[in-house]
Amino acid sequence: MVRDVTRADLPQAVLWDMDGTIIDSEPIWFIHQADIVREKGGYWDDDMSSGMVGMNLVDAAVYMIETATIDADPEEFLAELVRRVVGHVHEAGVERRPGAYELLDELRTAGVPIALVTASYASFAEEIARDAGGFDVVVPGDRVARGKPDPEGYLLAARLLGVDIEKCVAIEDSPNGLQAARASGARCLAVPHMAQIPEAPGLSRVSSLADVTLETIVQIAEGRPVDLIAA
Repeated sequence: MVRDVTRADLPQAVLWDMDGTIIDSEPIWFIHQADIVREKGGYWDDDMSSGMVGMNLVDAAVYMIETATIDADPEEFLAELVRRVVGHVHEAGVERRPGAYELLDELRTAGVPIALVTASYASFAEEIARDAGGFDVVVPGDRVARGKPDPEGYLLAARLLGVDIEKCVAIEDSPNGLQAARASGARCLAVPHMAQIPEAPGLSRVSSLADVTLETIVQIAEGRPVDLIAA
């Protein structure tokens, strides 16, 4: 039997990753990362991109340039990458991850504050935030000094919301993002997408946010992890 959820049961906030968690944008990043590297005479493939999922964009750009041994300025490389990804989304759109928008609506209806904490820059993040119905706080990658896997973005979101990070639930799809969320002290829900996330003590995992309800979030916030990924 599902218990009735009261206001006292709710987490103080739910903190959301964006790429791969709310929207299925990781494959778009993969396409343009490979294209730019190849245009500069290097080699890049999806397996190489998968290891960077959730990484802050500055570190990702430096890593790509060094790994592919190409001659490029990191800031110019990154600016071009962001321009292409945003242009791609404007032209072709981007799919929503299953269950994400529905869970966002359920949290809003329940009065739970929500924040977006993403490696993507404000020009992209704020647009997606509006399409998703709005967030109380948006912390994009270009607003923090140290991006994921550093916890700065999550800690900043909690401060801006005026909540205790240890009484929040963070939702992530990647190992890098999850490392940031767990280091912040938040309870964590992993929704693996482009990279696998192994089970770990205290970590909740689901295959899809379509399987997550407000009651699931309350259970995670109370320190009762769920794992709905088949072994």
